[in-house]
Amino acid sequence: MKQNKKGFTLIELLIVVVIIGILAAVAIPKFASTKEKAYVATMKTDLRNFSTAMEGIAADNAGKYVAPTAAQFSQSVGVTITPVIDPSGNGWSATAVHGQLPGTSTCGIFVNAALPTGMPAATKEGEAVCW
Repeated sequence: MKQNKKGFTLIELLIVVVIIGILAAVAIPKFASTKEKAYVATMKTDLRNFSTAMEGIAADNAGKYVAPTAAQFSQSVGVTITPVIDPSGNGWSATAVHGQLPGTSTCGIFVNAALPTGMPAATKEGEAVCW
């Protein structure tokens, strides 16, 4: 009488589990960096929106910059923007940090003002840059 053996051996199953483990070990760090990139993109977007709000404010105030109200600008959840308005009203700078971003990553932008502390010197005016 002939026996009909169907199924996988224990060795075959272990090899499949090891291969899946190796693939997961490679993929998980890539997904973690994607989340960090999303936080940075959120900070840059908020800074660009802040810049747009500031230009609207200047247009309404004869070319002078003043701090925006909550009705004129609101940042995303988790993002904190710190504006610095030039005393003459001719320029401004702002930095952004995200509460969920590990480390001390900061983004900044400036218009007709001094660069925010730590911002790379080669940054162009009006460009949101992270460091």
